[in-house]
Amino acid sequence: MTLSPTEITLALNPESRIDIINVSESVIRENEDFFSSFRKSLFCSYHTTAGYFEQAFCNRLNNNPDALQAYVGTFRRLFPPEANYQHDQMELREELSSAQKQVEPRNADSHLTYIGSGLENCVTYKNNPDSPVFFVDLDGLNGNIRRLRKTTVIGYNSESVAAREPLEVKMSAHPIDSVNLWDPKLGVIQMLEDRVQELGIQKGRIELTLDASERNTGLTVNEYETLLMQHDLVDVLHNPIRFMAQKGRNMLRDPRAIKEKAKDYAKYDLVHVVNEFIEAMGLSESLIERIIDKFLAVPAARFLRMKRSVSLVVSDDVEPGSSRIITGTYQSPILVQWQKAVEGKRSLNITFTRFA
Repeated sequence: MTLSPTEITLALNPESRIDIINVSESVIRENEDFFSSFRKSLFCSYHTTAGYFEQAFCNRLNNNPDALQAYVGTFRRLFPPEANYQHDQMELREELSSAQKQVEPRNADSHLTYIGSGLENCVTYKNNPDSPVFFVDLDGLNGNIRRLRKTTVIGYNSESVAAREPLEVKMSAHPIDSVNLWDPKLGVIQMLEDRVQELGIQKGRIELTLDASERNTGLTVNEYETLLMQHDLVDVLHNPIRFMAQKGRNMLRDPRAIKEKAKDYAKYDLVHVVNEFIEAMGLSESLIERIIDKFLAVPAARFLRMKRSVSLVVSDDVEPGSSRIITGTYQSPILVQWQKAVEGKRSLNITFTRFA
């Protein structure tokens, strides 16, 4: 007998600010036969500072949590905590009440690490009962308080494409720009919700993918907060090496010397970061020079692991008979560009997929 797609939602409590949690163990405690009953699983995070890496990437790291910690550490050096990010200056956060400003976490570093390292809100794995699946939390503590995290896992055996449709997004004239695709003025979320109902998808996935012709642009799912997206992230995209030197060491006094000093600081820090990463993975030390050269030779677009596609979960679990897109409170798909768009617009493709 073929099993219908099955959904499990878990509550997680990280033990440290950066925590690598094996979600597979929690799933098996809920349903011992889950991974042996289904060929694939979709894993969904409801948070903008915690998510999943793609299965192929984790396999290359031998599904080793220490290697994942070391990898995340490379981006923690680029985005150190408490480095005077505009997002963390609560007096500038006009959308927050006085009470909210007192408890809001100062976590711009976690948001930027999430975006830059290639963490995703939604990933699909081929099931292997003997292989772990890790939920990577970059902001598991707010002060000394452990945060409550939530993730959903959907097991299924097959999938089929219900529809494919184009989507055009207008961009500003600025070369570096970001657009919140959930902005009500764009009407994207309502259009997607309507199409899900029309197609009769109960459980499935919506994939937003940049057209093959698009360059110098990427997608992520994160919090669209003005200071974070239009100031902190913009600073990174302009010059990641300078950003690392300014935020990480705060030693630059002569603006005319920024380029060379930043390069020196980046080399110094990166040697230590790469050494830690290589030790964790057991790689050859001969890789160090090549990795550093690559880091210094390419722009932010290449160093940051910005995605060309993002996935959104469709489920009827909350309200049977009425499917909807499942996202966290602060999650939005965001289109980012670091060069001006041709004709002031970007082309995406939408794929609606049904699970069975």
